[in-house]
Amino acid sequence: MKNRITELLGIRYPIIQGGMQWVGRAELASAVSNAGGLGVLTGLTQPTPEALAAEIARCRSMTDKPFGVNLTILPSAKPPPYEAYLDVVINSGVKILETAGNNPREFILKAKAAGVKIIHKCTSVRHALSAERNGVDAVSIDGFECAGHPGEDDVGGLVLFAAAADQVKIPLVASGGIADGRGMAAALALGAEGINMGTRFCATQEAPIHEHIKQALIHAGERDTQLIFRTLNNTGRVLKNAISSEVVALERQPGGCEFSDIHHLVAGARGRAALESGEVDGGLVWASQVVGLIHDIPTCAELMARMVADCRVALDRGRTMFAA
Repeated sequence: MKNRITELLGIRYPIIQGGMQWVGRAELASAVSNAGGLGVLTGLTQPTPEALAAEIARCRSMTDKPFGVNLTILPSAKPPPYEAYLDVVINSGVKILETAGNNPREFILKAKAAGVKIIHKCTSVRHALSAERNGVDAVSIDGFECAGHPGEDDVGGLVLFAAAADQVKIPLVASGGIADGRGMAAALALGAEGINMGTRFCATQEAPIHEHIKQALIHAGERDTQLIFRTLNNTGRVLKNAISSEVVALERQPGGCEFSDIHHLVAGARGRAALESGEVDGGLVWASQVVGLIHDIPTCAELMARMVADCRVALDRGRTMFAA
């Protein structure tokens, strides 16, 4: 496959592995890159900038193909040293940066001055256009079906991808709600030039999470996710389990709740422990509605080859309807 995304990133297929906290490690990123897509290390999964440098080196020892680093910039009372993480990306020679959350213009300028290509992930057309004005090289836009934080507009991918394609001039990547070749074909038909997947890559052999979590993703249906933090205006989509159900119950109680009331349930360290131990009800497990489309645990290479083949079949099927 060849388009602006494959040429921009130097990859064979326009398939990007989303940056996922605790999951975006060298094992997964290198496997996706080796299979022809773009693997992405999650910068803040590493506790320090120095640890990120070591993880980049480890990934480079596992693939000679391009890979990127995700850096999600969020407001915080005690923010991590974002610029130090960015400096590691630049000094390590990584040429692709996926950003999300806030996107300070000075970070963009610094990265681009070092020859780094920037893909900015956002959840609305207005934010995509803002990122385009600020000089990013591509936009990844998240539909409401996605895992993580889909924003507060609640616009599904079928509408959002097309609306973004109507206005965004730089390469567009469709994210959220895609798990197979049919979804990939739909995204391309709507005007995207690539896709970003997170949850589907969690259910692969190389994903560095416990087998019990992978099996939970397989056995879940499309209705088995929950929206948390709705009352706090920071909506997140997670797998339905005991922890997320307790959070939702606390949010729905008369008077709602403060974040401090649920922090012990949603703490990142607790979610990480659940992913590593396989205790599905031990913490939050971030997952999109595509869990209803996941039925096996292939290697990344098997998954991507199947997706590309199925995408071609789906696009060909559409063309045959208009045959003379």
